[in-house]
Parts: sequence; structure tokens; C-alpha cells
Amino acid sequence: MKTTEKELKKLITAKLHKAGLLEEHAEGVADVLVHADLRGVHSHGAMRVDYYAERIAKGGITTSPKFTFEKTGPSSAIFDGDNGVGHVAAKKAMDHAIKMAKESGVAVVGVRKIGHSGALSYYVQQAAKEGLIGLSVVQSDPMVVPFGGVEPYYGTNPIAFAAPGKEDDMIVFDMATTVQAWGKILHARSKNEPIPDTWAVDKNGEPTTDPFKVNALLPIAGPKGYGLMMMVDVLTGVLLGLPFGNKVSSMYHDLSEGRNLGQLHIVINPAYFTDLETFKENISKTMSDLNHIKPAPGFEQVFYPGQNTAIIEQRSKVEGIEIVDDVYRYLESDVVHYNKYDDKDPFAK
Repeated sequence: MKTTEKELKKLITAKLHKAGLLEEHAEGVADVLVHADLRGVHSHGAMRVDYYAERIAKGGITTSPKFTFEKTGPSSAIFDGDNGVGHVAAKKAMDHAIKMAKESGVAVVGVRKIGHSGALSYYVQQAAKEGLIGLSVVQSDPMVVPFGGVEPYYGTNPIAFAAPGKEDDMIVFDMATTVQAWGKILHARSKNEPIPDTWAVDKNGEPTTDPFKVNALLPIAGPKGYGLMMMVDVLTGVLLGLPFGNKVSSMYHDLSEGRNLGQLHIVINPAYFTDLETFKENISKTMSDLNHIKPAPGFEQVFYPGQNTAIIEQRSKVEGIEIVDDVYRYLESDVVHYNKYDDKDPFAK
């Protein structure tokens, strides 16, 4: 069914507040989830609320966290999230990074001890809206087989990038280092739909189209994706003194405990490297150039990174956001959560 941006944010906020979050933090999470749903990235949208509510209700998220921010150098800092909701901590850490980059040209802010933070595109867009370049990476629990292996070691370890163009122009790039994010598997499960056999493998290491038989995901482009997820793990785990590799906590193991995840924001002020207006003009020119490249057979147009989701977002604002019926019914119900995620299996069904 379809709902409006305003209604969806209200429903999510109310549910998370009822689960135990401060209303301000519940609104912050809702902002990020609705951002994802508006852009058609439903794997990181409202379908996550039931899981968040269960973890909050069971004590696995600090509901009144003591956030701290400490500069460790002219362009570096650590933001400690005290295992609060990752969305709020990551947003506040990016606010600090933006301020630092405006003052010193570059900012690198490590975000320590947080929960799942949702769609990274939200945070890099914060930077781009301020005329800055944003890059954000985050670790996740082990559910990807390394190239040539059978046992999971790394997480989907996503990377996001955004750069501002003229006026409201913006290039946004947000990807998991797997063929598809785990949330896409969850979305397929919620709709009872098969997945392509290139996304994941079953317990025997064989490709599967059944989202309920997934035992591990596959890295994008084989060894290249494997290398990228290793890089993200180093920057968000090893660098920040947090668990790394297969030691990263599972999303579904013991929801009464904090996850201690790490995230890294890198913000660059183009004005410290070139003329800012020229930079923005050239980003817009890049976007236009890509749109005017002759499309290959079977394609109507070449899109610049993020353009397809931006188009979906504009349409959703007018036509409404498409939400799975079961998810909507849960949001408007009196149920806080369905007690279905506290499971030692990282591929919880």
C-alpha cells in the first residue's frame, strides 16, 4: 500500500518512542528510514522498525546515550555513541565533521560504539548539502564469504559518497560491497519473492534463489569486492579499536547487548583544493555529460550515480511511498515488536 512521507515518519516515530527511545531520537531514526523508503531502498526503511523496536525493548540500544565528541587533531576526531541508535549518532558525528571541514579543509571522524545506522546516503548528503564532499563507510556483521572461501568473515561493509553540484545538483553513490545488501534479502523474504542466483549461497556454498536458504552473501566483482570490504573493515574496526572481521557482533545475536559497531566519516571542503563554484559547475557538467552519453542496446538512458533513486524520491513525494502491507499494519498496530529477531543465527528468518 501507499502512504505519505509525513504519515510514515509519524508512525515510525511513535513506534520507536513506545519501544523506549527518546522522542527526539525516534524522530531522528524515522528521518533516515523515510529517506530510504522515499528513494525506493525499502531494505533500509520502515521494514527495519520491528527489529529496532525489539532490540530497544530488550536493552540492546542505550535509550538515553551519553554522546561524547573529542578532537584528536586539527582534522581528526572520535564520536562515541554509547551504543545509542546508530542513525542519531552518525548524523551528529557528521554535523561535527562538516563543521571541522569548513574550518580546516578536511575532517576524519570515527564513530565508535553505535548500533545499525541505516542508509549511508543520508549522511553523505548532509555534507553535500553544505557544499562539501562526503564519504562514509561502516562495518557490519560477518555474512559474506571471502573470495574463494565458504565460511563468512566480513560484513556487507557499505560505502557512500556524495558531491555537490550547482544549486540542488548532487551526485550520490551508496553501495554494499556485496552483490546485494542483506536488507535486500530481508525485503525479498517480506514479499516472499525469489532472489537472483548471483546474490548469495546456501549452507553448502551453492548459489540459491530462495531468500530463506541464504547462508552467506557474495562479494561484488569477486576479489575486488572482497578487497573493498576488507578496506572498510580496517577503517571502521581495526582503526577505531573495535571488533573486526568475524568478531563483529551479529545483528541477531543477543538483542539485550549493544553492538559496538564502527563508522568513519570523511568530509572534504572543495574550496581548499580548487575554486568552489568551478567545482560545483564541473560536478553538474559531469552529471549532464553522463546523461547525454549514447545508451547501449537495451538501455534508454545513461544515469549518473544516484539519479535513479533521486527520480524515485521525487515520484514518491508526489504519489506516495509504497510500503509492504504487513509492515504498514505493524506500524499502525499497538504491538511494539513481534519477538522474532532474538536468534543466534545471523541469517534469522
